[in-house]
Amino acid sequence: MVFLEVEMPWNVLIDPDKLDAKGLLLRKAIIIRLLEDIANRKASKEHGYYVAVTALKKIGEGKVREMTGEVLFPVTFTCITQKPSKGEVLVGTVDKILKQGLFLKSGPLESIFLSEKTMKDYQYSAGDNPMFLNDKHSKLEKDTLVRFKIFGIKWIESDRHFQILATLAGDYLGPL
Repeated sequence: MVFLEVEMPWNVLIDPDKLDAKGLLLRKAIIIRLLEDIANRKASKEHGYYVAVTALKKIGEGKVREMTGEVLFPVTFTCITQKPSKGEVLVGTVDKILKQGLFLKSGPLESIFLSEKTMKDYQYSAGDNPMFLNDKHSKLEKDTLVRFKIFGIKWIESDRHFQILATLAGDYLGPL
């Protein structure tokens, strides 16, 4: 996946007990809360997966919320993101094997489906250790590293992640 550095605006909410007359503790509280917010948000359709906050560019003037006493600070920061794209070649690990295909994991992508229909030379082999085999004795079993190509992407807003459809159709794709 391509790493991108994006500049983003954000609103950070700070509890009154975290406020301090010395600016350094306030800045620390804002950074910690921003990191927590980004970790909880996980990803967005526009930017992909949030990997790391790299710099806090600007902290705006805080506005006090009357009922709670919390202070809302508009901030601008830069962040490294990873966004999958159609046609991209990645390496993943086989996580689960079904008769219809297998699921892979690759970095932050945890929902990559490789259909048995896109694995032309492979046949499903059931048993205690299910796997896909081909005529050249190449195996796709749990924990196998696989080079694959993305041919479909869908953003799932409710879970804040991408679903990926993969294929082995192409040169140099398959188990490593």
